[in-house]
Amino acid sequence: MTTPFGQRLRDLRRERGVTLKDLAEALGVSQAYLSALETGRRPRPTPARVDQICAYFGIIWDEAESLKDLARLSQPRITIDTTGLSPEATRLANRLAQRIRRLDGKKIQRLLETLG
Repeated sequence: MTTPFGQRLRDLRRERGVTLKDLAEALGVSQAYLSALETGRRPRPTPARVDQICAYFGIIWDEAESLKDLARLSQPRITIDTTGLSPEATRLANRLAQRIRRLDGKKIQRLLETLG
């Protein structure tokens, strides 16, 4: 189990030949924290931490915004508040919560494309 941000962080490290230890030292965090972030056992990083990571890897402009978006979309435990929305919206949120673990990659991708 990982998050979109965690996967991208791991990919960045591997693409650039950076060890977990090196990145942890540069950011002033523990290797355990970074490992948990990469594997989704730790919630999304703070905006300041994402900025730190961007600076370390020399990521700017669109790529930095993309990484920030991934961080925002990487909360492993979410709550959907449908108060004030239609009954159909509440049904959709509940149906998704009940069935998300059974969706295959293709169905998830189609849903993401539909939702934009």
